[in-house]
Amino acid sequence: MTEAVTREWTDEDLARSLDGDFTSAHAEVNGVRLHYVEGGSGAPLVLLGGWPQTWWQFHKIMPALARRFRVIAVDLRGMGGSAKPPAGYDKKTMAEDIHALLRHFGHDSAYVAGHDIGAMVAHALAANHPEAVRKLVLLDVPHPDEHIRQLTLLPAAGSGADGEGAPGIYLWWFAFNQVKGLPEKLLDGRVGLLQDWLFGYLLKDPSSIDDRSRAVYAAAYSTPDAIRAGNAWYQAFLQDADDFATYDRLRTPVLVLAGHFNHAFLTSVMPEHARDVRVELLADSGHYLAEEQPERVTRELTAFFA
Repeated sequence: MTEAVTREWTDEDLARSLDGDFTSAHAEVNGVRLHYVEGGSGAPLVLLGGWPQTWWQFHKIMPALARRFRVIAVDLRGMGGSAKPPAGYDKKTMAEDIHALLRHFGHDSAYVAGHDIGAMVAHALAANHPEAVRKLVLLDVPHPDEHIRQLTLLPAAGSGADGEGAPGIYLWWFAFNQVKGLPEKLLDGRVGLLQDWLFGYLLKDPSSIDDRSRAVYAAAYSTPDAIRAGNAWYQAFLQDADDFATYDRLRTPVLVLAGHFNHAFLTSVMPEHARDVRVELLADSGHYLAEEQPERVTRELTAFFA
């Protein structure tokens, strides 16, 4: 199935399938080739996604946002149609990629929203280039800080097969992705199995990521090089935490949208990260907010940025 989807659903095909005259393109910035999809008109709005997905994770919200903004959904360094160099996966360097991409477009600043790994990069962008981020939305994940060394990697006693059955999620893949060389071999041709498990564990409604989207994501991570690059985001977490210790609290206005898994944690840590921050709970959503609650996410982003 992955081979068929790879042939049928290129990034160009996927971009054209969206309302709003979206196009797929590449730019050479900061020494790396980044893929992005853009469409709409108005003030620039940059969307940054996470693991194990691509820019496509925003496809449900991009058409509506494009009625108000110039939407630019970016594949991060190592993701999807972007280059997968051997280094540069700390979030400070990845934020420099996005800053350079803004300059490539001729923008001095933009609204920025990031999910998962993309939220970490978005925070690093606002910390290192506050003038470039007008307002910031973080979807369900904060920047790595000292808490990264205290993560729960084992399930609680009696926990079920999904996040609903445990008092807190256990992030075993954070450790798995630290291993160099082995995941590429274990997941070669099988990455869809891991993705389906993650979606089942971290979604309130598993059907919110449909078969086509799952196939698109599986195709994007179907090579050992793609698995290696995605895992490199995780292998940089300790460096990210060290970098975070040098950052001031953000002065940029921040909205945090949280699913029910991470809401309590984000409510407790985000005041340490930003001076002007509001955390909103999306109670009927797990981790993949833009796919589970696209209408709510669109409303929140539009209202906050407008």
